[in-house]
Amino acid sequence: MTLLKPRYHYENLKRVLVDGKRLYSCPNGESLPSVTTILDSTKDKSHLIEWRRKVGEEQANIITREASGIGTRMHKYLEEYIERGSWGTPGSNPFAQQAHQMAQTVGKNALIHVDEIWGSEVSLYYPQIYAGTTDCVGTYKGAPCIIDFKQSNKPKKKEWITDYFLQLTAYAEAHNKVYGTEIREAHVFMCSRDMTYQQFDITAVEYSKYADQWWDRVEQYFKKQANHTA
Repeated sequence: MTLLKPRYHYENLKRVLVDGKRLYSCPNGESLPSVTTILDSTKDKSHLIEWRRKVGEEQANIITREASGIGTRMHKYLEEYIERGSWGTPGSNPFAQQAHQMAQTVGKNALIHVDEIWGSEVSLYYPQIYAGTTDCVGTYKGAPCIIDFKQSNKPKKKEWITDYFLQLTAYAEAHNKVYGTEIREAHVFMCSRDMTYQQFDITAVEYSKYADQWWDRVEQYFKKQANHTA
């Protein structure tokens, strides 16, 4: 049985190139930066730079591409399960088989607690400010929420993934603004390649803290853009 139970009319937002920048084209005619663009532009990249220096550019690119490919496949299997209620088969590709197993690990640990999904791969925007695409909007244990699926090469600590929380808070803020909802929860369902499942949650109590941090990053981004064009 499918988990997909549409409640809102979600419009697909197209990515466009404007003055060399990749933006989302919104229904009201605006072209807005993505959530990930804002976060990437305002994050501390010193740890990433040091990691690439340590392993070497070529090896870093191989690791990044492989992780991206497995993550894309894992998302695809989860989307199919949400829409069809069945897992299908991964074929003989070893990376696809690994991604399929990772998706099932997320399913048996997390999706069993998801009551319904209003939309999968949902395009969202906050008028005049930003846009993006979230994996799922729905309800988890009865509460409306934003859901994101993440693959990881190895298990992570909560303090390493603040930007994941800000990303989901940004989508919640956009959904609340456009659709009049009051989403104040978000969940990261994560599986690493050794099949370790981790779940990181934003509760209603914590939501305002992350919302404040997100809007601070938005302000930093637009100040940075203004300085570049000055």
